[in-house]
Amino acid sequence: MSGRDSLSTSLPIAGAQAMHARVPELVVISGKGGTGKTSVVASFAELAHDVVVADCDVDAADLHLVLAPEILESHLFVSGHEAVIRQADCDSSGTCKAVCRFDAVMEIERPRGFVIDPLACEGCGVCVELCPSRAIDFPERTCGEWFLSTTRMGPLVHARLGIAAENSGKLVSIVRNEARNAAAANGSSMILVDGPPGIGCPVIAAVTGAAGVLVVTEPTVSGAHDMERVLELAAHFQIPAAVCVNRWDINPEGAESIEARARNHGAAIVGRIRYDAVVTRAQVAGRAVVELGGGAADDIRTVWDHVQRWMEG
Repeated sequence: MSGRDSLSTSLPIAGAQAMHARVPELVVISGKGGTGKTSVVASFAELAHDVVVADCDVDAADLHLVLAPEILESHLFVSGHEAVIRQADCDSSGTCKAVCRFDAVMEIERPRGFVIDPLACEGCGVCVELCPSRAIDFPERTCGEWFLSTTRMGPLVHARLGIAAENSGKLVSIVRNEARNAAAANGSSMILVDGPPGIGCPVIAAVTGAAGVLVVTEPTVSGAHDMERVLELAAHFQIPAAVCVNRWDINPEGAESIEARARNHGAAIVGRIRYDAVVTRAQVAGRAVVELGGGAADDIRTVWDHVQRWMEG
C-alpha cells in the first residue's frame, strides 16, 4: 500500500523516544468554535502528501469523523488522582465531608457512611490526609484515551478526553509529542494540527513551539473579537500567524474589516473561503471538502497554496 494508505513499518510504538530534528508544525486554530477550522484541516490533509495529522481538540475531537481512522494503538491517558472511600474501613466520622471544599463527599444511609462523587472530586488529597481511620484510597485517575491511527490521508494521532475530565492541556502535549515521533519515523515534511478553539490551556499546549498558526475566522462581530484574542496569544509566544476568513461572502465588509485588524496585529492574510452548501454535504458524507469539489474546495486549494508559501518564507 502507498504511504497515504498506511503507516510506514518504521512507525515507533507508543512512548518510543525518537531522536529527530524538529518537523515544522502548522496549527490551525480559531478564537471560537464553529468557524470551520476542522473542515479546513481535513482538506489540507487531503491536499498534502507527506504530513502527519494531529487532532488536538481533545475536548471535542471530530476530525476522525472525516478521516475515518483505523486505530493501530490505543492508550489510556492517566493524570491526577481521585479519592475513593473503602466502606469496610470507614468509621463514619464525617471528617472527609467536613474538610472537602468541593462538596464531593456525600452521606449515605445504607450502609451508613460516606461516598465520594468522582465527577466532583478535584483530587486535592485533603480527605486522604485527614481521615482518622485511613479509609480513603487515592489512585491515579483515568481521564481518557489517545490513539495512533492510519487513514486514507496518512497517519493520525488523536484522543478522547473523558466526561468531566481535566488536564486536557497535558493530553494535547501527549498527542503532539506522538505526532512528532510519527513524523520523524515516516520522514514527513510537516505536522498538521487541528487545534482547540479559544485561548485557554489546551490552546497554549497546542501552539507552543509551532512553526506557525493559521487562524480560521468568520466575518461576524464575535469572529473579529475572538480572532484578535488568539492573535494576541500567538504574538505573546512569538509564533508567526496567518488568517483565513471563512464564509466571507455572507458579510464582505466584515471580511475586509477582519483582514485589516489582522494586518494590524502583524498577521499574514492567506485567503478567503466562500459559503458553499458542499461543505455540509461533505460533512454528512464523511469526506473532506476538496474531495467533493466546488467553489469552497477551489478556495481551500488556493488558501493551502498560500499557506505553503507563507510557511516557506
